[in-house]
Amino acid sequence: MNQKESKALKSLKPPKDDRMEKLVSLCKRRGYVFPSSEIYGGLNSCWDYGPLGAELKRNIKNHWWNEMTCRRNDIEGIDAAILMSPRVWEASGHIEHFTDPMIDCKTCKGRFRADHLDSSRCLRKPSKTPHECGGELTEARQFNLMFKTFMGAVEDESATIFLRPETAQGIYVNFLNVKNSSRQKIPFGIAQIGKAFRNEITPGNFIFRTREFEQMEMQYFVHPSEDQKWFDYWREQRWAYYLSLGIKESSLRWHEHGPNELAHYAKAAYDIEFEFPFGWQELEGVHNRTDFDLGCHSKFSGKDLRYFDERFTEKFLPYIIETSAGADRSLLAVLVNGYDELEIKGETRVFLRISPKLAPIKAAIFPLVKKDGMPEAALKLHSDLKKKFKVFYDHAGAIGRRYARMDEAGTPYCITIDGQTLEDQTVTVRDRDTMENPRMSINSVADFLTEKVS
Repeated sequence: MNQKESKALKSLKPPKDDRMEKLVSLCKRRGYVFPSSEIYGGLNSCWDYGPLGAELKRNIKNHWWNEMTCRRNDIEGIDAAILMSPRVWEASGHIEHFTDPMIDCKTCKGRFRADHLDSSRCLRKPSKTPHECGGELTEARQFNLMFKTFMGAVEDESATIFLRPETAQGIYVNFLNVKNSSRQKIPFGIAQIGKAFRNEITPGNFIFRTREFEQMEMQYFVHPSEDQKWFDYWREQRWAYYLSLGIKESSLRWHEHGPNELAHYAKAAYDIEFEFPFGWQELEGVHNRTDFDLGCHSKFSGKDLRYFDERFTEKFLPYIIETSAGADRSLLAVLVNGYDELEIKGETRVFLRISPKLAPIKAAIFPLVKKDGMPEAALKLHSDLKKKFKVFYDHAGAIGRRYARMDEAGTPYCITIDGQTLEDQTVTVRDRDTMENPRMSINSVADFLTEKVS
């Protein structure tokens, strides 16, 4: 290779991945996600879920809840308070250790995580990192990520409490309550879905890292001698769960925490990572937390949290196998996984190929034209189906345009009432992914949808 050829190769850059830009635009256009407080200029890294986004998020949480609690006999659900005694966070180590290293740039006035400088952008020169822009950087200092507030009429140090930075501690402090009231025996788990808050230094990448987010966590309590067995079991279960969401296996991988990444309380930790347009990032963590959490709360509260196991004839502090997922990250992964573009008749069409069981709208019902009794038949079918499914009625525009709107919204099926419907009580059912359009009896549509979304 000569020098000219070598220089030409070096100048080649991979095509820009603009899926996130397109996805953010789609989310606003179709009512998935809106910037929070947008009419006031927005609030940095805070987002509101629109009609379709709220529905999709609810479907994801329901799917997780069913998998974790409804279909199992060994996991109980709780809903712990967001506001907890400050002693909880003292015992867990959050007040002392829940920090990230922060650096200020004296030139652009930006604040950055010291361990993320290579992926951060200068506020004045977005094409450069804080290392490259030439600004003067301060020494790193530790920044606590917990939001503080006050409880009661007096705002002083004695009234300080925190918005929880994770939902797990609400599970640990309720270990005895759940065990005694449910009469569960080890091994058993406690699951919770709820809001958490972290004052992130550098939030970003749309809804991937935000200061207010929702977690789906399950803590599984086991005998110390059986921790590895259950750790391996939950790794298998959680991998299968993401495949059940319709996520492509090629977009998933495991990341094992090395010695420098492993939390001080953890014996082992793996992350399930998803390939987002901005790189491989964590979707969920599976951790062996040993007896650290119950041990700390037992010490600080003075309550004996040990468990007596008849099989081992001893009292012991259970080890905890944790599965911790983000509802917002899961939703973003589903959207990225489903985003697709096709060129049809010279036009670029967008498809959101979301699994039917998660899709916000299960089916759209269209009259082919607004006459000859078709709207009345379509509205009757819509009225019948909406008793069981989230469905949508639309009679505006050409049928092709209506299909395109539903494809972009992620709706898996479009049901059309036409002239033949009035003759033989059949309808066409268009599949979003195959674009096939077979006819079926109008009376069998409900059973068809039940089978597809279950």
